Amino acid sequence: MFDATKLKNSMLPIGKFPLHKRKYGGEQPYIPFGPFKIRLPFIHYEWEWTECFAAMFLGVACLGAGVAIAQDVLGVSSFEIALTFAVINAIGYFLPAHLGDPVVPGWITPALPLTIGYLGGFAMGVERIHAMIALQLLVALLFLLMGATGLGKRLVHAIPVSLKSGILLGAAFAAALNVINVRLQLAPVTVILSVAIAFFFLFSKTFLSLAEKHNWVRILRNQGIVPAQIFAILVGPYVLRELPLPAITWGFTPLDFSYVLQNYTVFGLGWPELRFFVTAIPMALTAYIIAFGDFVLAKEFVEDATSARDDEKVEFDTTRSNLVSCIRNVIMGLFAPWVPLNGPLWASGLLTVTERFKMGYNTMSSYWGGVGTFRAATVIAVMLMPMVTLIRPAFGIFFALTMAVQAVACGYIGMKMLTDNQQRGVAIAMAAILATRGATVGLVSGFILYLIIEYKHASTIAKERELPKSVSCS
Repeated sequence: MFDATKLKNSMLPIGKFPLHKRKYGGEQPYIPFGPFKIRLPFIHYEWEWTECFAAMFLGVACLGAGVAIAQDVLGVSSFEIALTFAVINAIGYFLPAHLGDPVVPGWITPALPLTIGYLGGFAMGVERIHAMIALQLLVALLFLLMGATGLGKRLVHAIPVSLKSGILLGAAFAAALNVINVRLQLAPVTVILSVAIAFFFLFSKTFLSLAEKHNWVRILRNQGIVPAQIFAILVGPYVLRELPLPAITWGFTPLDFSYVLQNYTVFGLGWPELRFFVTAIPMALTAYIIAFGDFVLAKEFVEDATSARDDEKVEFDTTRSNLVSCIRNVIMGLFAPWVPLNGPLWASGLLTVTERFKMGYNTMSSYWGGVGTFRAATVIAVMLMPMVTLIRPAFGIFFALTMAVQAVACGYIGMKMLTDNQQRGVAIAMAAILATRGATVGLVSGFILYLIIEYKHASTIAKERELPKSVSCS
């Protein structure tokens, strides 16, 4: 067993590589590169097989939803071409942990239904692709500017609570509408049962109570929507017969970068016109506001995990995380526009790592071994056709699960933010407009509603503060 008292003030070996050591309570070794701290697998951290096997399934399952989105929303011509998008995105997943950002990165998932609705206002084909490129590059620019200057925190704090809640509730409404109007038609029974299982594992009070009493239930609960995904893979094709049987293909994922560059990027289609960038500003701001919450959540996850271990220092730097998110969105915006966008955190993925890290040094010698292995293994997984083709029939169901979970998660977070009836009224009305009329109309409507219903002039607030004193003196 790991004895912390004996190792204090000593150098801790990193797995099988004793040349790379850290002082007790210090940082894992890295290569400094400007604001980044480069760490490489097998050199700066030990390969964690538990995270590897988890990512082999989880990574393909989630990117499977991304493949379905690329085909449905951007009109990507074939499954194989859509896989090229997914592989490029997976390579982007590899970057954060290896540049010093201690997260398992993901999408800006709550913004996804709003992004899909926004893109629906453009004709399928070159126009919609240009709209997506402009949006993704604008989001990248916001990550750069807001992170480097610190304006992101000021912007988010300056926005009224009712408008922030309205954005989340609008995402919830849009996600629910997408499931009901689109995804449910694919395989009604499989979708309904899979969503019910996901809700039970993620949100059920009964299941939470069992998890608090039984360790094996807690481990099962930490798997998030994986049980629902496994159900869809097995029951959809083999029992309910609503999905086709998987046609297993052996070998490596076929990639066609030249086709993607020619037909879906600025290198083949040219640069989007200025109007696309102007039109995308409200949606880009909405996406960044949503993503900002992930920075706060990521910091909390990291601090909670490292508070249980004093043998390693892990630093979460918001500026660095913004810069890494910028790089990932630039890569995708230029080389494979990605509808879900690239956000700083995949909460479920990070929790699977941090929970094991808290078990001690013998379980995971370094935090970076967990987050680094997880996303490195994702890249490997999407390159293996047996994994991809096994899960392929359920890709559309995974998309439905993603939307359904977002509907509930965004819904309860959005409602929790509200404290009075005026805020609730503004948020609900704004959400309905946002989900049905898009980001521009939704944000403008929300601001107008705030001015009409909630806004108090500074002089009014001052008088209200003075009123108790006047009463007490009389």
